[in-house]
Amino acid sequence: MIKWAGWIFTVLGAAHLLLGLALLAPHHAGAWLGGALWAPAGTLAEMDPVMGGFWMTTGSFGLPLLVVGQTVLWTRRRGLVPPAFIGWTIGAWSLAAGLVFEPAPWIAATAGAVLLVAGTRRGARVPAEPGAARPVA
Repeated sequence: MIKWAGWIFTVLGAAHLLLGLALLAPHHAGAWLGGALWAPAGTLAEMDPVMGGFWMTTGSFGLPLLVVGQTVLWTRRRGLVPPAFIGWTIGAWSLAAGLVFEPAPWIAATAGAVLLVAGTRRGARVPAEPGAARPVA
């Protein structure tokens, strides 16, 4: 369960970041590098496409979710159980965001959070993958 959760978070984070950069960055990179984000027109509630493109790519949840997914996988490979608060936090965040903004893949993040919480609730240490360093007590 923990491994699946880690992969779900990793794939969602990477896909969001890479697809956003591939689809939006080519249109807005010049403005970003030219300082358009330093003096935005309007407020955050009235974002122009340049600002929105930034928050859908580089400023999005993609990179942090990718790092969380890789951290979950890293702990599992070492035979450690990641803390349950990671699953609870991502679960609460994805449920709240999914209620506000659909259609989006929030359900996949919620599924990963449920798997992670269920995996951490088992209470037993997961076996380390072959060749992984054993944790020091």
